[in-house]
Amino acid sequence: MAHEGLWLQLCELEPELTAKRAKCKYLEQSHQYLITFLNKRYLINLAERRITLDEGASEGQEVGFLEQLCILAYLINARDLPMADKYVGPELLKGGQFFFRGLHALPAEKLETAFGEEPERLLRPADRLNAEACSFGDASIRFLILPRVPLTIVIWRRCDEFSARANFLFDQTAGEHLPLDALWTAVKLAVGVIIQTDAETC
Repeated sequence: MAHEGLWLQLCELEPELTAKRAKCKYLEQSHQYLITFLNKRYLINLAERRITLDEGASEGQEVGFLEQLCILAYLINARDLPMADKYVGPELLKGGQFFFRGLHALPAEKLETAFGEEPERLLRPADRLNAEACSFGDASIRFLILPRVPLTIVIWRRCDEFSARANFLFDQTAGEHLPLDALWTAVKLAVGVIIQTDAETC
């Protein structure tokens, strides 16, 4: 079974307290959590150890390995903390300076390639992610990856003097709710949604 160790950890936790920490719902009758991840709702079935979509044409479909990793890691680690409302780069998260490099570098280059010529196109995926426009850079959006984990993406336009640039900003508390490997995975999935949505609306 995928993520067996994470399932074991989650099943040992008290469900109501877990739901409060993770800012999601626990459905006592069906022994399931209901959580929103990248603006889609998922059911986490403790008895069957399955995670499925809860809406749309794909309702009931079991989700992929990476989505499961992010959701399980969040349910296990999330803390009942208010957001700091302080934007920080990934290198300022605890351990981030050493983690987010090399193979674990965040996918800024993909965003620079996709939006460097037209940063305003970053706003196209706003509805898909329930994102709001921000005032950073030439274009920026902010949305919730998970209930306690907002992400801000910033794009600077390519010009004759400068290359395009993309940055990721987190709430200072992000590392309290997700281990860095799960946070890295969640950002990669978010970027994938953004680029796919942009391609579909071109």
